[in-house]
Amino acid sequence: MKHIYIIGTGLIGGSLALDFKNALPDCIIYGIDKNEAHLIEAQELGVIDQKATYEDLPNADLVVLAIPVDVAVNELPKVLDKVSDFSVVIDVGSTKQAICKAVDNHPKRRNFLATHPIAGTEFSGPKAAIQNLFKNKTNIICEVEKTASKLQEQVLNVFSKIGMRMRYMNPESHDKHIAYVSHLSHISSFMLGKTVIEKEKNERDIFDMAGSGFESTVRLAKSSPEMWTPIFEQNKQNVVETLEEYIQNLSMFKQMIVEDDFQSVYKAMKDTNYIKQILNGIHK
Repeated sequence: MKHIYIIGTGLIGGSLALDFKNALPDCIIYGIDKNEAHLIEAQELGVIDQKATYEDLPNADLVVLAIPVDVAVNELPKVLDKVSDFSVVIDVGSTKQAICKAVDNHPKRRNFLATHPIAGTEFSGPKAAIQNLFKNKTNIICEVEKTASKLQEQVLNVFSKIGMRMRYMNPESHDKHIAYVSHLSHISSFMLGKTVIEKEKNERDIFDMAGSGFESTVRLAKSSPEMWTPIFEQNKQNVVETLEEYIQNLSMFKQMIVEDDFQSVYKAMKDTNYIKQILNGIHK
């Protein structure tokens, strides 16, 4: 793969560009972005080699759609209309049902591979791009059987070269599971930050008294609302279900404290400590 086009030169698109450059030294990275300032910045930072437009897409070997999920649903059919029969187009969005459905009957459906590289930070824009962001991370692949075998093989080989492990799911399972392990985490972080801001009117008190635990818990509250609002909208049903279960657990925990049932409080926390073993297994 020599000619790689990145549509959306922010954190994910830019970080993939850097990793592709490292894994494929002969490749040329082209950037497409509605924000001209982002393109200029991405080129200055060496994230992309050249600026491009949709009119250049027939020359692409690989196209990466790294834009908000609501925009991606509209743009993917247009991108597939432009690429050649030998190109492969991937998206990297955090929801999969909507985008897979959007091109289910497209004449070039075989040229599309739905992917979700699970990695990121709370920062955005080209300056947020970092090399090795995806090393030892999981990449969820959906509806792989609908992509031409040679094309999927090429893409999966590149993902392997940048250190990712693949897992295969259908779009429905992906969206259900990701609501628990990713979307709920972001909502919790946003709402904790909102609660503290509303209660602690003195910003200096927040800064002085907030420890590392608070900082790590609200880290995701610095994430882009432009990116996350469409994710919650597209995955509304699963997000609401996870929120109901989370709120139920919070209410139960509150009631234990109200009733001075600290033995149950201890047991609830002790049982939840099992998450350490799960996460340790993931990070090995």
